[in-house]
Amino acid sequence: MESKQDALHEECGVFGAYAPVKTDLAALCYYGLFALQHRGQESAGIVLNDQGCFTACRETGLVSEIFTPARLAGLGQGNMAVGHVRYATTGADSRRNAQPLLVNHHKGRMALCHNGNLVNAYELRTFLEEQGSIFHTTTDSEVIAHLIVRERLRCGSIEEAVCRAMEHLVGAYSLVICSSRKLMAARDPNGFRPLCMGKRPDGTLLFASETCALDAAGAVYVRDLLPGEVVTVSKGGIRSDKRHCNKSPKTLCAFEYIYFSRPDSVLDGVSVSLARQKAGARLAQEHPVDADVVIGVPDSGLDAAIGYARESGIPYAMGFTKNKYIARTFIAPNQALREAAVNLKLNPIRSAVAGKRVVLIDDSIVRGTTCRRIITLLRQAGAKEIHMRVSAPPFVSPCWYGTNIDSPGALIASQFSVREIGEQIGADSLGYLSLEHAKAYAADGRVCLACFGGGYPTAIPAHGEKARFEGKIKG
Repeated sequence: MESKQDALHEECGVFGAYAPVKTDLAALCYYGLFALQHRGQESAGIVLNDQGCFTACRETGLVSEIFTPARLAGLGQGNMAVGHVRYATTGADSRRNAQPLLVNHHKGRMALCHNGNLVNAYELRTFLEEQGSIFHTTTDSEVIAHLIVRERLRCGSIEEAVCRAMEHLVGAYSLVICSSRKLMAARDPNGFRPLCMGKRPDGTLLFASETCALDAAGAVYVRDLLPGEVVTVSKGGIRSDKRHCNKSPKTLCAFEYIYFSRPDSVLDGVSVSLARQKAGARLAQEHPVDADVVIGVPDSGLDAAIGYARESGIPYAMGFTKNKYIARTFIAPNQALREAAVNLKLNPIRSAVAGKRVVLIDDSIVRGTTCRRIITLLRQAGAKEIHMRVSAPPFVSPCWYGTNIDSPGALIASQFSVREIGEQIGADSLGYLSLEHAKAYAADGRVCLACFGGGYPTAIPAHGEKARFEGKIKG
């Protein structure tokens, strides 16, 4: 039986809105979070700010399940709102850990949303606890909140407090923060996680993890926040603080392009869909094969399959039909349920693969469970040969920046060679995208490839396991 923490979890999603006048921002936040649902399916929350009066709704479950029309109406209207969808990368997936986090302090109120994972969270929390801080969750996000409040009590503004707190943070964090009168967005100096800004025709300013959320909320994309930048919006206008910019090399997570983000999003000026197609073309150059058809595993394997087919000249076909009413397979808590979920989620289109030599494109292989089952389904549908191609390098190292893999024991590529993995999953051949070509996902080639053996851009944490704070809170 595999534990849930052995599964590959993706990122959280953050969303924030500032309107010139009081309006129905709860509905706007709902649309944004609905578009970001793929980034977190464990819990969701919205905090609405009406002239300093905060109203919150946070629960476990999907956005559409939590925010019924009655609950959205209950949030009322306001001129600021922040929202969050969550997967548990640090801390259990309980209601207690749902975001936005709400904080009352001597100088006001704050609601905080965090996407990412701190490398030094354990050390920071221990320090804060020794200074008398009391924690109510098991997330590293609460560590950030404590640091901001600590600095806020010593300085004249919330944006200055955020900038000062960032001096102590190491790792991945894209933040959207609401105070009584200001909305702030901040991105870590490495830019591990995406964060963008948009504007609606009515003047409402939005911040979101992906541009697809801006589209859903009727906004036009303005720009991405720079790594290390803090943007503050208030009645006085928009201000940008760049004191932390250019202090670290830019290392946007390569998995944002490979898997996490929606294909219709644009990350740091690069279309996710086009980036995946180009990766598929490079994969065809690196690992050619004689075959009759190229198919992709929905959803994140489809664009790479199109690129592979175009470059190789092998016809592309839709090889699977997908049940749109089931969540991603890695949510299942054990192997038996995960394999059953694959059967529910995907079904081969027999006419596309029967009697044919198939090139099967997927975004990654983590444990090998899912692709093994998919290959079995293709064999049962009559595929003559199956040549698997992966639009990422082998996943060999733990990730400390948000992906929920904190041990190499969960990674098949850290234990077996490419040939052995191919044998285990039942493929006739197996080929991965090279580390060098993976750099090309970003326009400037600056991406984090640590989980592929490309080296960590920060220090490795002494306490990096997901549940490192669980023992501190009982009940």
